[in-house]
Amino acid sequence: MAGDADVSSTTVTAADASAGDTNGATAAASAAAPAVELNEYLQMTEEQRAALPRSRQKKLAKLADVARRKAARADAAASAPDAGGKAADKGGAKKGGGGGRAAKKIASLAAKDAADAAAFVNNTPVGEKKRMDAPMAATYQPRAVESAWYQWWEKEGFFSASAEAGRKAGPDGRFVMVIPPPNVTGTLHLGHTLMAAVEDTLTRWHRMHGRVALYVPGVDHAGIATQAVVEKKLMREQGITRHDLGRDAFVAEVWKWKEQYGSQICAQLRRVGSSLDWSREQFTLSPKLSRAVTEAFCRLYNMRDGKTGERLVYRKKRLVHWCCKLRTALSSIEVDSVEIPGRTLRAVPDHEEPVEFGVLTKFAYRFVPDPAAAEGELTELVVATTRLETMLADVAVAVHPDDARYSHLVGRRLQHPFANRTIPVIADGILVKMGFGTGAVKITPAHDANDFECGQRNGLPAYSLLNDDGRFNAEHGAEFAGMRRYEARVAVEKALEAKGLLRGKEPNKMVLSICSRTGDVIEPRLLPQWYVNCGGMALRAVAAMKTDSEEDAAAAVTAAREAGVRDDLHAGELDIQPKSFRSTWKSWLNEIHPWCISRQLWWGHRIPAYHVLLPGLTEEVMVVGRNEAEARAALPEQLAEAAAAGNEGAAAVLASGGLSPESLAAVELKQDEDVLDTWFSSGLFPFSSFGWPDEEANPEMDAFYPTTLLETGHDIIFFWVARMVMLGQTLTGRLPFPTVFLHPMVRDKHGRKMSKSLGNVVDPLQVIEGCSLQGMLAKVAGSNVAPAEMTRATDATRAEFPAGIPECGADALRFGLLAYLVQARDINLDVGRVVGYRNFCNKLWNATRFALAKLGDDFVPSADGLATARAANITADAWILSRLDATVAVVNDAFGTFAFADAVSAAYNFWLYDLCDVYLELTKRVISGTDTDDAARVAATRHVLYECLDVGLRLLHPMMPFVTEELYQRLPGAAARSVPSIMVAPFPVSRDGWHSPAAESAMDTVTTLVRACRSLKASYSLPPSARPDVVVVTSGGDGGNPPPTVETDYVAALAGLGTVSATVATDDAPAAVAPGSAVAVVSDTLAVHVQLSGLVDFAMEVAKLTAAATEKRALADKTRARVAAPAYAVKVPERQRAADAERLAKYDEEVATMEQLAERMRSMMGGSS
Repeated sequence: MAGDADVSSTTVTAADASAGDTNGATAAASAAAPAVELNEYLQMTEEQRAALPRSRQKKLAKLADVARRKAARADAAASAPDAGGKAADKGGAKKGGGGGRAAKKIASLAAKDAADAAAFVNNTPVGEKKRMDAPMAATYQPRAVESAWYQWWEKEGFFSASAEAGRKAGPDGRFVMVIPPPNVTGTLHLGHTLMAAVEDTLTRWHRMHGRVALYVPGVDHAGIATQAVVEKKLMREQGITRHDLGRDAFVAEVWKWKEQYGSQICAQLRRVGSSLDWSREQFTLSPKLSRAVTEAFCRLYNMRDGKTGERLVYRKKRLVHWCCKLRTALSSIEVDSVEIPGRTLRAVPDHEEPVEFGVLTKFAYRFVPDPAAAEGELTELVVATTRLETMLADVAVAVHPDDARYSHLVGRRLQHPFANRTIPVIADGILVKMGFGTGAVKITPAHDANDFECGQRNGLPAYSLLNDDGRFNAEHGAEFAGMRRYEARVAVEKALEAKGLLRGKEPNKMVLSICSRTGDVIEPRLLPQWYVNCGGMALRAVAAMKTDSEEDAAAAVTAAREAGVRDDLHAGELDIQPKSFRSTWKSWLNEIHPWCISRQLWWGHRIPAYHVLLPGLTEEVMVVGRNEAEARAALPEQLAEAAAAGNEGAAAVLASGGLSPESLAAVELKQDEDVLDTWFSSGLFPFSSFGWPDEEANPEMDAFYPTTLLETGHDIIFFWVARMVMLGQTLTGRLPFPTVFLHPMVRDKHGRKMSKSLGNVVDPLQVIEGCSLQGMLAKVAGSNVAPAEMTRATDATRAEFPAGIPECGADALRFGLLAYLVQARDINLDVGRVVGYRNFCNKLWNATRFALAKLGDDFVPSADGLATARAANITADAWILSRLDATVAVVNDAFGTFAFADAVSAAYNFWLYDLCDVYLELTKRVISGTDTDDAARVAATRHVLYECLDVGLRLLHPMMPFVTEELYQRLPGAAARSVPSIMVAPFPVSRDGWHSPAAESAMDTVTTLVRACRSLKASYSLPPSARPDVVVVTSGGDGGNPPPTVETDYVAALAGLGTVSATVATDDAPAAVAPGSAVAVVSDTLAVHVQLSGLVDFAMEVAKLTAAATEKRALADKTRARVAAPAYAVKVPERQRAADAERLAKYDEEVATMEQLAERMRSMMGGSS
């Protein structure tokens, strides 16, 4: 743009800046300051601008305003029609880029936004009520509108709720919700923004309805993610690992990082307007919540399953998902599945060369010679595997008992080629599929889940190959000890080939389990871990779910009781919305597995369990306690339990006389090095936030627990929601919330998952504050996109956002996301739609600005004035109040049923189509037009207009908090209101007697006639300035109904007409059509006659239509001839034939329309041609 050069070359010199300073010190400081260019000023924060000398601020603000006006003129020029009647659009963007014209508009809007931002200076001290002394801006500026309000809301305590108020209000008089705590490492993404939009909308709605509203903030310590971030920081900055520091020093480093960077996402939640009670902000690793975690673990450990009598928390050696890069076990949610179609080379962390996957390698085990074997018997058994390196830990080869090829070999032994041991051939009809592979399966219980189950069935040993870092250990790694697992894979293959045992390789489709955080390939490892027995708890949670089927409800209760659950089931009290997720809830909980809660990390809640270090203990014995003293006191009981379970060392200790008090005190205890799964502490969040387990000493549990609603994404229904319900019921005896609302996942407009490599990741702050293409590309370049994918990512970003993203503001983003909530599982987000809602904000701004001008400075709203207006029963006033009341009812119902898209649609339609398009147009002639002499009418209109603004803004506020507060504060009578802010004003409710069927019917007639008149004007190419006279002809309908009443003045004002009159036609006296009139039949009781004489040159129009029809007919004939060609049906593809048929039908329709219009015009000119 031409204006860009002007902006970048404009400089404010020291002399310019100091010229207006009268204070000598200020002038001297200004003279010493370096010159500041306008483009630098545009990038400054408000604080940086405020630090400039005042004269320099004024100079730069003035230049910025000039730049803004230039940008606006450029925008108008870019959108202006050229000589050919088409928008000027040179050098359009490539396909997928949104088109040149759209890109120009976005670029122009972005330039205007930058200039507006530069011109705006927030002069409100932090925490004070926004200063509104400046005149209302001509256009909506998100940055200016959204400044200052949040800090004032927070300082005034509008977000807070006291325990006393919550207790007095009771469950029906309060609304309590805890935020799904985002990771302390996190930054705001679109999923968080959707969450914030939904949760804050509901919180504000309930607060405005007079309920005690509490929205609790918090962040999760995010064990794996946070530890990984700090480890990378240490390596990058100091070249050291956490092991170099040691546990205590490393944890101290993580706390330092948390204090410095951990509040970023909270600041971003403030930016989107979330009305969280920050005085109650929680952190899952705080002393308060850590105490709750320890208590929960210990209580669950001491609880028993109602059917089996086993502990609800127990320790057992099982297979876990192991990430060698992170050196920890993972939960299922942290593991992604990737399909490998065949032979594929894939990069793996800590391996220099790509690793081969998707290959089935065959090798032979040779039989140990057996003199009793029959002559000609097999000398080897061939097996196949996709994980060749694990054969070092093989303990058997399994065959199907019914397989005639091998069944007689069961019991024979095979020589392991790398270990000084033999392995048996076993029969297992569960694991082995006779038709797959060779029909013989190698068994590695310590490294495969199916093999582990086979080993348990057949009493096989399990040998672990790996150290924590993925290197082969010395115990079972044989000659490959010390190698990384995939280096060992290559080495084992070569060694087998050298021994003559390799039997070939072939491609094989497979699925890899990948760590979602590191990209490492997950390794199954057999380790002792802590588990939660979820069986009975899960069935209790199923029984709690509300269902429409009485049979299903009864079956769920029966299943829970049969599983030994004796406590209150809260049957049918948990409402899951949308209902489509109820079957998901039921199926997952009915098939639940034990929950592994151990993590081999240093950052997290250390497990309150201790290893018992006693001579003679050859097997592990652990004791649990809230502290070491409590654990020590439990030692005799734990030794007895271990002895009863077959622990010979524990039995020997007890047999030797047990433990005297003196010897008990001398026993060495070592706390478990592991920490608990982050989801464990998150699962306690709805009650640990309110002081559990100190319920008696803490009034907040009684005041705010159970909470009212849990809102979150459906992707964590199992990992968080289900666990909160299970832990809440088990530990508090109550459901943590009666209702769950699950929002969909956000994808791009093409339905693709957000991915940096696809270039479709959108930072919500880029939408709120705007971002140039260069800024977006810079963010991609600074991200962790793999170098190989960087070109793809930048190209995709250019294609998706050719002009960047204009500043939309938080209100437009919130409103846009809520509008998408019609889908249950996925949202395909088009940022262009959010830009459209920014335009709606501008419409809202302009409509209010116009209305305030019409109300005047002397207007004082009053209940009596509104009552007088309603009593006058003016059709337009009665209609808009009826529409307003209907909108209020829809929005309240929509919020109550989580139908947010319906609320958006209703509020949007009222403001845009009812208020702006109709009522504001009609008020012009009343307040400032031909009817201003009627003082009573003017007063009535002003009161109705004020009511629409007041109620309409309050209706929108939960969804669009900033712009509604700004406009609400500008309404007349602000100083006399009983509430200081819109957010604590009462939410509108439907009022008796406001619905007016008669007014709505009359206005339906008006809008129908307006559409018909506009259509006729367009059909005859009348310019917008043309004001033809119109006669509306009415008649009685079927059944003897009277003719409809027509508000002719309304029709004239809305359709841009001259004089509009109405006449009644009957069978005896039909209405005559005046010469030169165009007629449209609107319905069986309405018709319009539009007088065109003097406005249309009929002869010229007939000639133009005839020529156009001839041209279209030629095109139709040409297409018809091509279709009629002999080989057309054979040679032309079906898609092309369909397109030709559609084109031909279109040509024929256009010709018929033009001929009919020409004929009508001939009739108007007396039939001449």
